[in-house]
Amino acid sequence: MTGNHKDTSITRRRALAVTGGTVAAGGLAVAGYRSAFADTTTGTEATTGAAATASASSATGTCMTLMSSVTEGPYYLDGALVRKDITEGKSGIPLTLRLTVVDATDGCTPVPGAAVEIWHCDAWGYYSGYTTANPGGSAPAESEDGSTADDNTYLRGYQIANANGVVKFETIFPGWYTPRTCHIHLKVHTGGEKEDGTYEGGKVNHTGQLFFADDIAQEVFTLEPYAKHSGTYTKLDDDMVYDGGGAAGGLLTLKPVKKADPSRGYKGTLTLGVDPDAENSGAGSGGGGTPPGDAPTGTAPTGTPPTGTPPSGAPTASAAASS
Repeated sequence: MTGNHKDTSITRRRALAVTGGTVAAGGLAVAGYRSAFADTTTGTEATTGAAATASASSATGTCMTLMSSVTEGPYYLDGALVRKDITEGKSGIPLTLRLTVVDATDGCTPVPGAAVEIWHCDAWGYYSGYTTANPGGSAPAESEDGSTADDNTYLRGYQIANANGVVKFETIFPGWYTPRTCHIHLKVHTGGEKEDGTYEGGKVNHTGQLFFADDIAQEVFTLEPYAKHSGTYTKLDDDMVYDGGGAAGGLLTLKPVKKADPSRGYKGTLTLGVDPDAENSGAGSGGGGTPPGDAPTGTAPTGTPPTGTPPSGAPTASAAASS
């Protein structure tokens, strides 16, 4: 996606603490959020892919393959909050996620109590904790978005699966950054428990990423506030992490809240087939990679957030795959 857009700068105040509630994002209709964040009921999806196939069947008569594991990337931080709404007032197109965790080694039975953790960039490609890391192309500074989001915690959170293995998140459609396609990072944990507002203990069973169809993503990126970030968008086929495996590779099923008006938001669903006995290091495919600039060492920062270093020159293949 290419194009030039006029930069409108808005100075904002920084929030000192996060309660998990949502501050209304500028330019988004309340009705859009209510529609996009309404509960939905979807069946288990049958999928194909290169991973190992589970042998038994789910309630719909099919069972998905074990999800493909990939790198956690350089923007992971420990200590995300347990909460359904992770927006903190960040402006963007509403997105609801309904993810179902199943045991792909045991007939795709639900995994109640599994903790699903997600994190992703904002509409201009910035991550909390790394708010000065250059997203590539031309974008306003993250501080100009006008929200009161906490720069250490926005667009990060956990949800605990119910008896049916289901978790639901309220967030915004992610933006993009060079050289990656639009995506959401994800971990599935088991064996731990909620403590002090976050999730502690247990082990990580799966580290993956959720992906978006090119046509939907590119349409969203023509809307505000996404349109203020111009440059070359990486499509799925050119992404160095997405393996082309469809749902087993993390490709979301997306439905618009209102077909004629994408600004009203989308509902995303996916069944996550995991092995609850496995432990995943987060290294995943594509190698490791290092966080930009003065990045923290896996712990949520306090006080002034770390700053990233704008990229110089073209990224290497290994660095790109680990982002």
